[in-house]
Amino acid sequence: MRQHQQTLTIETRGQGLSEFTLDVVQIVGNSEIEVGLVHIFCRHTSASLLIQENADSDVQRDLIAFFKRLVPDGDPLFVHRAEGPDDMPAHVKSALTQSTLTIPIANGRLMLGTWQGIYLFEHRARPHTREVIVHVIGD
Repeated sequence: MRQHQQTLTIETRGQGLSEFTLDVVQIVGNSEIEVGLVHIFCRHTSASLLIQENADSDVQRDLIAFFKRLVPDGDPLFVHRAEGPDDMPAHVKSALTQSTLTIPIANGRLMLGTWQGIYLFEHRARPHTREVIVHVIGD
């Protein structure tokens, strides 16, 4: 059993999805692991990870619109506003999604579906620098 780990830095432009599938593909390729798993971990509480369609950008736009409606910035329900009106809504959105992803590897390749991409979902209004840990394990 072998392991390989790398940290990715992703610059966001504010609320939205940033695809980083090709970065993970490269890390898996560099690991030289043929069969195993890649585990991806987001080191933040106001951003999350998604596997989502990467063929039609309307999907991303609609996801952002849905989450904005579901948990609007400045909602008077929330007390925590230490970093502004988008602070607590960003934490709720992160709690509703996920901070980790695990994807199987076969023949040295990610076993994603045809239209699947790996995304960091930024929930804060301002741009941020985010760190994602990519851990590959297998033979």
